[in-house]
Amino acid sequence: MKRVVLIPVLLLVLVLAGCRLGGDGEVVLGGACAGQVATGITPDSVKVGGIYPLSGPASAYAVVAQGVRAHFEHVNVQGGVDGRRIEFVVRDDAYQPARALEEARRLVLHDRVFALFQTLGTPSTAAVREFAGRRGVPQVFVATGATQWGADGEHPWTIGFQPSYTAEARVYARHLARERPGARVAVLYQNDDFGRDLLEAFRAAVRGTEVSIVATRAYEVTDPSVQGQLANLAASGADVLLNVSTPKFAAQALAADAAMTDWNPLHIVNGVAASPAVLKAVGVAKVQGVVTAGFQKDPGAPEWADDPGVRTYLAAMARHVPEADPRSQQVVFGWAAAQAFVRVLERMPCPSREGVRQAMRSLTEVEIDMLLPGITLSTGPGDGFPIEAMRLARFEGERWVPFGKVIDTRS
Repeated sequence: MKRVVLIPVLLLVLVLAGCRLGGDGEVVLGGACAGQVATGITPDSVKVGGIYPLSGPASAYAVVAQGVRAHFEHVNVQGGVDGRRIEFVVRDDAYQPARALEEARRLVLHDRVFALFQTLGTPSTAAVREFAGRRGVPQVFVATGATQWGADGEHPWTIGFQPSYTAEARVYARHLARERPGARVAVLYQNDDFGRDLLEAFRAAVRGTEVSIVATRAYEVTDPSVQGQLANLAASGADVLLNVSTPKFAAQALAADAAMTDWNPLHIVNGVAASPAVLKAVGVAKVQGVVTAGFQKDPGAPEWADDPGVRTYLAAMARHVPEADPRSQQVVFGWAAAQAFVRVLERMPCPSREGVRQAMRSLTEVEIDMLLPGITLSTGPGDGFPIEAMRLARFEGERWVPFGKVIDTRS
């Protein structure tokens, strides 16, 4: 009996709001936004779905969701986005592409989310992309630097956030060509789209310079360790080690490198595994001088102690997710990406999925509190890369210390 009564009530609400039910029960707008889909968003709320490896070989990235949740709760306390509270629904894919697709279908078809904010990892994001595109569901600021998210004009519903692996590779290549001409580089990389993307981008970036790649070794995410790969790379006699790994394996590689007394390369660790927690797990005395490239502020660094954005971040983390480590760069990443998503919601020309797609692809020098000075978000026709600048940093003491200038990889 209740279901019979609710149906006309629902229809009345939709009519009064200028909406109607479309195919598959989607809410379709009328008026100036006629035909656009508004499922998952009301004048009071917006439901957003995220997919993360809360378990499995890449579970170190689970903390990204903590930063996201803290920012959304911070916004909700302040009244939401244009009066809409953000409901954040998180699913676990265990870093398995097939499961990521299953969870995406669950979020869209069962939970009726407005948008997918972040799928984490290149394989999982790729598995979800076709489904999201067919359903017209925005896949916003995915947590992977794969170059394809910004360069692929055939999938306008999906967009990245962090600098692409191509941009990151260019930063390392330029640094070596300038500071270590003739460098011989050994590369450890994850044997999937993530690892191969950065490796091939680095290979292209050093072409025409005196920097050479003398050895490469891959690992699988199911491998127990990378100690064997490190031993093989050490035998190459390289004087630079480029560590293209996720946190678990990056830590293993750092530890194996430190244990070798007859090999002392400059160790470059890619940004996705450069959280201070990863290096501290190895032992700070063993990782001094390691280099990375980043784009975020370190909330524990003294130079940001009085920064308003950092102070807001630390207070919100303590209030909303006290169990999180606020110095984790993965947590900072989640917060920054969530803030960027809020900026997109604020800029929607219509409160619809189409409005999100338009807003995320027309950003102009948008400032985010936890990004380094000089780094902003910009997208536009033919440019699906929100962030294209980075700054090198060296691990000194217990933290990353930036050096040099911000490098804009577009020039």
